[in-house]
Amino acid sequence: MRKELHEENRLSWNEATKAHNSHKGDQAAFFRQGGSTLFEEEKLLLGDVKGRSVLHLQCNAGQDTLSIAQLGAHVTGVDISDTAIEFARRLSAESGIPATFQRMDVYDWFVEANRQSLRFDVVFCSYGAICWLSDLKAWATGIEALLKPGGRFVIVDFHPVAMMFDEKLKRAYPYFSNGNALTWEQGISDYVAFSEIRLPGTTYLEGVKDFKNPYHSHEFQWGTAEIITALLEANLALTSFKEYPYASQFKPYESMQRIGDRWLLPDNEPNIPLMYSITAAKPS
Repeated sequence: MRKELHEENRLSWNEATKAHNSHKGDQAAFFRQGGSTLFEEEKLLLGDVKGRSVLHLQCNAGQDTLSIAQLGAHVTGVDISDTAIEFARRLSAESGIPATFQRMDVYDWFVEANRQSLRFDVVFCSYGAICWLSDLKAWATGIEALLKPGGRFVIVDFHPVAMMFDEKLKRAYPYFSNGNALTWEQGISDYVAFSEIRLPGTTYLEGVKDFKNPYHSHEFQWGTAEIITALLEANLALTSFKEYPYASQFKPYESMQRIGDRWLLPDNEPNIPLMYSITAAKPS
């Protein structure tokens, strides 16, 4: 496990989160009016969570966490970024949507949650989560330990095949990294600005311009087999695996075309999977 790299990522995320939220307007008002940042994919995968306890790992600034709470769940969000969790707590208070937020590396949270004997009906993570994990085995084992018997794990994330290419759709990065970190000297970017990510039903705001992150970042490229195997070896039963030809909100390549809140590759580009989802269950 590369905790020193996690710490550098925390600093990079602290800066990037400020830029990201500058483009999204009055988010508390959005949620007070019943808004949700969940896409249909997550809603279908999560199913009915009313009255359920949900752990949202790597929850970022809490928008999806509060959207899950809007569905009637009792939600705990965990993220390594101080800035993100401060924003999430404020957003929860200002929107009137109750949720618990913890500022902690997920690996440290696993230890703390077990110390408190916490257990959850659902563990959830999404969109850009896996690439920040330096130890898949410890991650999967930690999830299994926190699930109640019969509990479910749900993830939807960007496909590792799609992460092999740069913005010009030229192959630039390895599929198999053997657990070695990919270091980005420019740090976490303002991908919200690049993709013009907006809250559903709202307009994108210009916000911070020409963002430059003073802290570099480190990512880990895990293949789908490595992810699934880690979950199976943690004694979770795979219940679904699906791949998607589009990306929700995020625009990884310059040539992509926007249809609603989805980005798709044009017909003259390679037909590759851009997202995947996995659901797994802990035996009763």
